[in-house]
Amino acid sequence: MAVSAPSSTSDVNVASSPASSAAADATITSDRFLKLLVAQMKNQDPLNPMDNAQVTSQMAQINTVTGIDKLNSTVQGLSTQFMQLQAVQGASLVGRDVIVAGNKLSVDAEAGIAQGGFELDGAADAVKVEILGPSGAVVQTLNLGAEGSGVHSFNWPSGTATSGSGLTFRVSATTGGVATKATPLMRDRVDAISTTGTSFNLELASSGSVPYSAVKALN
Repeated sequence: MAVSAPSSTSDVNVASSPASSAAADATITSDRFLKLLVAQMKNQDPLNPMDNAQVTSQMAQINTVTGIDKLNSTVQGLSTQFMQLQAVQGASLVGRDVIVAGNKLSVDAEAGIAQGGFELDGAADAVKVEILGPSGAVVQTLNLGAEGSGVHSFNWPSGTATSGSGLTFRVSATTGGVATKATPLMRDRVDAISTTGTSFNLELASSGSVPYSAVKALN
């Protein structure tokens, strides 16, 4: 027996927002399914009734569709709450130093020491760090020898240099004469935090805006 779809305009008009639209669609689908199921049961052959397993399966399908919609709404809500919590926690980072990708030397003028770092994708039997002046010319070369994979740091006696001296560095690494990827790392100061959509960003003094996921370590 054919069952006609509801003709009331209230069954087809949905709210403009995505969340309310999805909820309304799920409700309409559920109502139509139940009406069709009831009609099938009313008009089934008494000598050959519907299989209970079949009815259960159909009801499970509609419950799954409705459940997924509710789950999506819940996940969206949790995502918003997580971002808010992350922003609150991130506020404690303002004024602190973090380690991120970059090649600027951090100079301690009082101690006369400059510090930098690097990350190796794999172990290397020869690591070389070149200290560069403001013009890009090599000031000194540090041969650090063999280093394992991961994050490493180095110190260089900077003499009278200051944080405004414009000193940078570059790193090269080889294993058996074959180059190994080496990413230079630097210390930077967190000036502020910001959120964009689902992204949580740090506003750094030298590097500008970087995602929090780019931070290698906190100091």
